[in-house]
Amino acid sequence: MLLCCASVGAADLTVSAASSLTQAFQEIGAQFEAQHPGTQLKFNFGASGALAQQIIHGAPVDVFASADTDTMDKAVAKAAVHAADVKIFTTNRLVLVMPVSAKHTMKQLSDLKKPEVKRFAMGVPASVPAGNYTQGALEKAGVWTELQPKIISTQNVRQTLDYVVRGEVDAGFVYASDAQLMTDKVKWAFVVPTAIPIQYPIAKVTSSSNAREAEKFIAFVQSALGQAVLKKHGFGQ
Repeated sequence: MLLCCASVGAADLTVSAASSLTQAFQEIGAQFEAQHPGTQLKFNFGASGALAQQIIHGAPVDVFASADTDTMDKAVAKAAVHAADVKIFTTNRLVLVMPVSAKHTMKQLSDLKKPEVKRFAMGVPASVPAGNYTQGALEKAGVWTELQPKIISTQNVRQTLDYVVRGEVDAGFVYASDAQLMTDKVKWAFVVPTAIPIQYPIAKVTSSSNAREAEKFIAFVQSALGQAVLKKHGFGQ
């Protein structure tokens, strides 16, 4: 009877979040579960655009956390989330990183035109926010068209980071929080200026079957404890 009651009281909460949040959300999730016995978190990490499309097309998700506001706005436009439920919970910075063994140096985006830079990785702009930010920065610097032959497209920032770590590209555009994960394998070239701040929104999904727990998780992410974990993993306020 006790097992039966425990099963009835248990709740699964599915959270779809940008891949750059993987380590931070896994740690936040463990702390949330410890404080909310009976609730089990299930994470689905990936490119924000791809996750949004899954939700829009009916994937059973309770909470959506995106790496940019544009993707969340698209989810709002499709009624996948309500605008009133959207909260900005953290920020990030775009950085250019290189393999730690790289001999060349880069101080500005135009340095990607150097002959020693054969290939660089970036997320697909249409579905990866980091890729969208990167394209905007390269266009503003006037080098986007010229650099097309050197681009290696990736499905998310973690794939970009992996390419740099393995030395398969000469550089890659990732978030500061991602670069912090591999300080022994990649080195920062510089912080890339973006036209708009890199803000991460989170929201309860409209079709959530566990809205109450979803709201509790979102509040926990915004709490002092959740913010401390994000800061530890390289995110901003």
